[in-house]
Amino acid sequence: MTKKIERNYLEINSLAELNSSSTLSDDYQVKFLSPVNFEINKFFYKNIGKNHNWVDRLSWTNNQWIKYVSDEKLETFVLKKKEDLVGYFELIIHRDKNEIEIAYLGLLEEYQNKKLGSYLLSSAIKNSFLNNPKRVWVHTCSLDHKNALNNYISRGMKIFKKETISL
Repeated sequence: MTKKIERNYLEINSLAELNSSSTLSDDYQVKFLSPVNFEINKFFYKNIGKNHNWVDRLSWTNNQWIKYVSDEKLETFVLKKKEDLVGYFELIIHRDKNEIEIAYLGLLEEYQNKKLGSYLLSSAIKNSFLNNPKRVWVHTCSLDHKNALNNYISRGMKIFKKETISL
């Protein structure tokens, strides 16, 4: 049985277009992950992705993960509440096109539906524009969190492409 999935591609072309979310308490901080740590990316991918059909990387070996997170095009940021992991995002820098892709973004289940997603996305967009790209883009689909598409649009991103795929 195939399932029809709606996929939307969104972009934002300047930091001035960002409708930033309000700041959180000082208990929360977004930090660039340095040094890289494949176990953090793998942890978030598995734990956030289990409810959203993130399956492509489940079969990856540790060496594949290490190669992925060590790529100079990838930047990983982690949201913490004090010392507890809350969520993350991965940015892929496409230097040839002068654009940044928000590859993965998400919160652990116990932190969802608390307005943290808008804060995390605002941080992803702000950190992306530190690289002076001509645009920041992302794709989301109907398997993602029910508020994902609305969050992207609310932050100022605009849909530039839609497609239906079969899974």
